[in-house]
Amino acid sequence: MTVPREIAQPTGDKTAAQFSVSPSTFQSPISSSSFMASALAHRSAPKQLKPFNTEDVKILLLENVNQTGQDILRAQGYQVEFLKTSLPEDQLIEKIKDVHVIGIRSKTKLTANVLREAKNLLVIGCFCIGTNQVDLDYAAQHGIAVFNSPFANSRSVAELVIAEIITLARQLGDRSNEMHRGTWNKVSAKCWEIRGKTLGIVGYGHIGSQLSVLAEAMGMTVIYYDVVTLMAIGTARQVPTLEDLLAEADFVTLHVPETPETKNMISNDQFEKMKTGSYLINASRGTVVDIPALIKASRSGKIAGAALDVFPNEPAANGDYFTNDLNQWGEDLRGLNNIILTPHIGGSTEEAQRAIGVEVADALVRYINQGVTTGSVNVPEVTMRSLTLDEPNHARVIYIHRNVPGVLRKVNEILAEHNVDKQISDSKGDLAYLMADVSDVKQDDIKNIRDSLDSLSSRILTRILY
Repeated sequence: MTVPREIAQPTGDKTAAQFSVSPSTFQSPISSSSFMASALAHRSAPKQLKPFNTEDVKILLLENVNQTGQDILRAQGYQVEFLKTSLPEDQLIEKIKDVHVIGIRSKTKLTANVLREAKNLLVIGCFCIGTNQVDLDYAAQHGIAVFNSPFANSRSVAELVIAEIITLARQLGDRSNEMHRGTWNKVSAKCWEIRGKTLGIVGYGHIGSQLSVLAEAMGMTVIYYDVVTLMAIGTARQVPTLEDLLAEADFVTLHVPETPETKNMISNDQFEKMKTGSYLINASRGTVVDIPALIKASRSGKIAGAALDVFPNEPAANGDYFTNDLNQWGEDLRGLNNIILTPHIGGSTEEAQRAIGVEVADALVRYINQGVTTGSVNVPEVTMRSLTLDEPNHARVIYIHRNVPGVLRKVNEILAEHNVDKQISDSKGDLAYLMADVSDVKQDDIKNIRDSLDSLSSRILTRILY
């Protein structure tokens, strides 16, 4: 039995590439006592749809993607290139030209200008929560799926925020800096326990809700604001407006995405509404807080301290880059008392990075080998049960296309000469994703199906796994 292969036609005028794989056999016990069980196992075992000679799948991993992700991808036999750093745009464009998969974290910027050169790219893996570093619309319109890890580092970020709350309340950063300079300054003025204080969480998602549980366990009262109504965990309470939260909270922590609506959502007006002597923590996105307004509120004594893990502009590599050349207010911010500044390390724990490596790498393997898009942030989420080992002459047709009237009719006319065992289609805005398993197909049939689908005006990308 041969392992399935793929014919994939990238967008543009490039000729479709055909890839083959080495034969593979299925071995099972044949003793009479286990014959029936092994036969059933044979029939129900999933058929591995490996789309290329595995060594022909080129993967580029940047920014020190965790070893767990590397191991999963290499175990498939893919050709994996690993770099510890991000790349400048000119080097990235050169590297991305021939790869089928790219894995990044938060520093690499996959703009339209970069993606335009990625003629063979099928999928992007963001080994982090955010995807704002990728031009998602351009990727979708060119049939490039994008996956991320929205949950895996939630605990790590929540624990960091708890640590920062205590550090701010006790002014530990200032005392530590003083001791490093040789100054003994034992004080209790304006140092507080966090028990009995009110924590205001802006954004009650995966991180915010975990933080809520930890804060209550520390004896804090928790309130939260979100743009949607969400069920509270424990004794937390949702408030109707951001202003209500700011007026009540002793500590305000932000856990929102980067959108036009959240840009500078905490600025001069919001600082005025906060309690005098309160604290601000931002471990979400750097554009959410108006930093000059924060500096003003800190200098005036309106807020007693702040912790920032994210910034509007962040360096592409480690080094002495957090200066006014990067952000014009950098030195002013660094000169403030009781301000914790950390280099975007909210999810930087061994546990989180291992979990992210597994989650994103598994999603990439499912997409490359089976065409399953569950968890994608920019294309419709489509899944279909695996083919089994008793379906040797089947092919999985994947047709990514513009969502215009009449496409399904034309696709089904092309597939009509074959038995369609199962089919699913979904759309997301102007983009649609169709997957169908057809039986009793031969090499010539597969070529004809591919050529016919490629000729449709709605086509973005055709993939056939077999």
